[in-house]
Amino acid sequence: MFGLLGSGNLGNDGSLEAVLGYLRAEHPEAVVDALCGGPEVVTARYGIPATRLHWYRGEYRTASRVGSIAGKGLGKLVDVVRTAAWVRRHDVVIVPGMGVLEATLPLRPWGFPYSLFLLCATGRLFGTKVALVGVGAAAIRDRATRALVRRSARLAAYRSYRDALSRDAMRQMGVDTARDQVHPDLAFALPAPPAGGPSGSPGLVCVGVMDFHGGNDDRARAEEIHRRYLDGTTRFVRALVEDGRPVRLLTGDACDASVVAAILDAVDSPLVTAAEAASLADLMRETAAADTVVATRYHNLVCALKSGTPTLALTYAAKSDALMDRMGLGAYCHPAREVDADRLLEQFRALEKRSAELRQTLAERNRLTARQLRDQFTSLTAALFPADDHPNARTRQETP
Repeated sequence: MFGLLGSGNLGNDGSLEAVLGYLRAEHPEAVVDALCGGPEVVTARYGIPATRLHWYRGEYRTASRVGSIAGKGLGKLVDVVRTAAWVRRHDVVIVPGMGVLEATLPLRPWGFPYSLFLLCATGRLFGTKVALVGVGAAAIRDRATRALVRRSARLAAYRSYRDALSRDAMRQMGVDTARDQVHPDLAFALPAPPAGGPSGSPGLVCVGVMDFHGGNDDRARAEEIHRRYLDGTTRFVRALVEDGRPVRLLTGDACDASVVAAILDAVDSPLVTAAEAASLADLMRETAAADTVVATRYHNLVCALKSGTPTLALTYAAKSDALMDRMGLGAYCHPAREVDADRLLEQFRALEKRSAELRQTLAERNRLTARQLRDQFTSLTAALFPADDHPNARTRQETP
């Protein structure tokens, strides 16, 4: 397993959990470990050995001093050797879900895109199958990032995407996608919360927030975008409270805590509480207990839709619109960059009027999604674990 796993992003970890569930059910003989962002968390939570993705521990801190700049530069060289040595010990490396082929949030080419390129290049060099499974992709303007992402995708032995937009984006960037498949997001393969509708406080609304500053191309106006998002979301929460509605704030990444704190400070009411979710399963339980969900992060939306709760999306990328459309709620999207609290309230009330109908729609779409994900795992088995190929993975991993 490879990726920014165990680093505080619940969506990334949920994708890992879904693939681990598949491996344990269908390929219990597989010897599994990870090269990831948070090895201690991955080992403690999922019971697999894990190695730190980057040699330099300050990889994702801003480098402003000579020492930190030198450390990052040296780390890039050391990581070539470390990644190659790790890849060489494996028969298969799976990148489980995540938006690894997109730059819809701020991203530097020498960060994760560089790491992904090292993985795919050394996989091709040593004959290790690298599989990008159910990943997200989007058109990338930055030339260096686009080149690394495109080359990584071309070098991978297997690719599938979480939506058709992702496959189209890779085709537009020059990748041959003729054999690539599209399946629902891997997190939909996780166990569903108990059925039966809301079970929390009467009228409960879950509001999923995000430390949102725009995308990779919005760096010049990142603070303006963030202020507008926070102000609009806060006004929306305040309006719900004035109507007597209890509000439960949800996050999807450790960095979102600052937004929760700002809203709690601005809306001083016992009706507003914050959840402490440590996994997508926790988020699904929260959303299943709600009457309605309004959320920004992609995997907050996945959890709400999987739980069958009527959902309104504050969308920051085309992937969110595509997800809502797939699940039959395409009419209930609102731009995260331009949150208009009054308009959002109108959409929210329209959503609630159709609550019973939309719950039925989500139940039907979830049944279809489950069938489509079974096809994803069948395809993955055929590509990575053919019946006539029985590699001795344990021997390779234990060989010095």
